Amino acid sequence: MSIALHERPGRDMRRGPAATRHGDERRETRDESAAASARRASARRDSRTPRAAMQVQSMHFKARAGEKLADARLQENLRRLSTKFVSGRAEAVTQLDFVATRAQLKARRDRALERLDVWLEMFEREAARRGTTVLYAQTTQDAAKLVADIARRHDVKKVIKTKSMVTEEANLNAVLARLGVQSIETDLGEYILQINGNEPPSHIIAPVLHRDKEEIADLFAKTHGRARLTDISEMTREAREVLRPHFLSADMGVTGGNFLIAETGSVVLVTNEGNEGMCTVLPRVHVAVTGIEKVLPTLEDLATAMRLLPRSATGQKTSNYFSLLTGVRGDGDEDGPEHAYVVLVDGGRSGLIGGEFQEMLRCIRCGACMNHCPVYQKVGGHAYGWVYPGPMGSVLTPSYVGLANALDLPQAATLCGECDSVCPVGIPISGLLRKLREKQVERRLRPWRERAALAAWGFFARRPALYALATKLAVRVLERAGGSAGGVAGMLGRMPFAGGWARGWTATRDIPAPAGRTFRELYAASRTHLDPSSTR
Repeated sequence: MSIALHERPGRDMRRGPAATRHGDERRETRDESAAASARRASARRDSRTPRAAMQVQSMHFKARAGEKLADARLQENLRRLSTKFVSGRAEAVTQLDFVATRAQLKARRDRALERLDVWLEMFEREAARRGTTVLYAQTTQDAAKLVADIARRHDVKKVIKTKSMVTEEANLNAVLARLGVQSIETDLGEYILQINGNEPPSHIIAPVLHRDKEEIADLFAKTHGRARLTDISEMTREAREVLRPHFLSADMGVTGGNFLIAETGSVVLVTNEGNEGMCTVLPRVHVAVTGIEKVLPTLEDLATAMRLLPRSATGQKTSNYFSLLTGVRGDGDEDGPEHAYVVLVDGGRSGLIGGEFQEMLRCIRCGACMNHCPVYQKVGGHAYGWVYPGPMGSVLTPSYVGLANALDLPQAATLCGECDSVCPVGIPISGLLRKLREKQVERRLRPWRERAALAAWGFFARRPALYALATKLAVRVLERAGGSAGGVAGMLGRMPFAGGWARGWTATRDIPAPAGRTFRELYAASRTHLDPSSTR
């Protein structure tokens, strides 16, 4: 039976657009509800402090990106993306009809979101029937408090964790540490980050992507007090030897949840290391912390998702380990937790339901968008300043913590559309980024210089004769500037009268100077040349 450590969210909070067909007389029509939900979500985001417990550094994307671009070691490590994840996915998706399967999964995820309240209630009911306690957290701070309360109730001294992005949102390890509870990361990448001063992950499926083998070898030798190893297999074995005693002595296991199955009340975990099995069957208490959007109605929906998740994430046909966790240890069972909890976290997600960014909730956290993003491939994950990097993070972070707290992220993309083409649930990420840019302009959140420049361009663009004169003058100035400042003749070594981002175009390259005539002049000349009457 569910216990009320935290008040369960009301039906309005969990309602999708289609749920307006299933309510009482006070409910609005579907279109009115969606619009009202979007307005309320916008108002909440504009008037509050960030929801996230983890400190948000997304306002510093430009400065951080510059630092990462100058980091030669990081640049070499990031090059592994193209050889491992990108090529692996490209080969894996040829094993099925990707377009058709993606359409199926998109429809299934939309069905789940449109009646989210129904499926969450079903999940809670079925999980409770099997002995699992389901709790709701409106904020990530609430989620961390709930987990801490569970640890206190069961006299927990040591926690073992699997990789979980939602617990990163909640900064759970710091909360447990303040309670005096030791928390050990057991995912190899997360463990490396933890012993390296609790460094944040830089990728959602490969958290230590930014570190190479030599750096990790030095870290292991320093932390473990053993001889320095350089063979990856031996280093992995050493980590396993260090972690094994923690698996056997932990009181509580904390995991995320890739999916939640409403019809069975099950939590799904998908990993390649097997640590999720140790974290869920050995400790006497298991807590799964995950977002409310992860629910799927049926096991059939899960089957479709599993055809695309491993292929999109790591280029595998299937992951090494798959766990379907249902309830607590039963009579005659040899393993499993005595107490099982699921903490369902809102953390800004309900604000997207019924609005123009609801599609982002389809995300299954495969990481394909960032693997293929030309911006992420050059700056890595830490430049984005919060839990979720890459294109998906550039939409999720402003949506969860407020657009004013992540001003640079909607601009942190080329809008090339590669993320759209590889997304296994068909999220139009580039389109959502454009919408965020529009909102920045509408709310006057862009820098004044940028707004002034656009206003000036608009002034000239509405006056064709003046526009033609201004462009003609600009071309003449740039032509004369060619070869200046020690540059090559006909090339611009620096942009005249430019500052800020414009100066960056010539910081590491020369660009061709105009040939001295505007496009209009060249076009007019070409038409004259082609006109037979001009030769008479």
